Amino acid sequence: MSGGVPVLSTAALVEGFTRLGVRPGMVLHVQASLRALGPVEGGAGGVVDALCEVLGPDGTLVAYTATPENSATSRIHQEAVAGLSPAEVEAHRARMPRFDPAATPASPTMGALSEAVRTRPGALRSGHPQTSWTALGARAEEITAGHPLTSHLGPESPLGRLYELDARVLMLGVGMARFTAFHLADLRQPGVRLREYRCVGADGWTAFRAPDLDDLHFAELGDRVLGAAAGISGARIGTADCRLVPVREAVDLADGFLRALA
Repeated sequence: MSGGVPVLSTAALVEGFTRLGVRPGMVLHVQASLRALGPVEGGAGGVVDALCEVLGPDGTLVAYTATPENSATSRIHQEAVAGLSPAEVEAHRARMPRFDPAATPASPTMGALSEAVRTRPGALRSGHPQTSWTALGARAEEITAGHPLTSHLGPESPLGRLYELDARVLMLGVGMARFTAFHLADLRQPGVRLREYRCVGADGWTAFRAPDLDDLHFAELGDRVLGAAAGISGARIGTADCRLVPVREAVDLADGFLRALA
């Protein structure tokens, strides 16, 4: 027990994930709030252990490992330098470390589980300095190989490959307002605007133009998808409300809803 809440064992997590619909051989993107899940034996690593056990040797576990802290154009950076003098901003940027796919931690905003997947032996990571993804398992190389700067969350990114592979997303104590794959639906809409991004890549500062993306509309979009989707399952695991969402169905439905609003 921890604060009156039972500590979840690996066996209990395996039972919960199986009940939700996670199956051997599945390609599974996990978005998680461990706080919502409650105390877990082994912490984030214990959750990864359970997921890998359910997925088996033919499955693939995927996590988003973005690094907005090394960007001069992200919200996180803008908040960090707010109120600083030009000289202080320059000094702050000079201290920003270069992105190293093998060593740079995922942003804390991605959650502890993303970092636990990234650091698991055998995990691979895409090379995008802003929006990298990590994958562990049978299709990890296929998912993470090749990630153009200009398709940071687009069809040529690992996120696009999750759509192609008809992956599932485990929303573990996380609402649809954070369903990252909705960006794929946004990018199908006419008139997508481009903006400049600047970040510290492996070779120093780099700039690129890519779609201007935001997620402020995801909560409303998620409610509409939940009301229409046929393939979404739900279950209570620990203290978290969880969903298993087919990427392809959710993105296609979101695309339709966005076009109807245009």
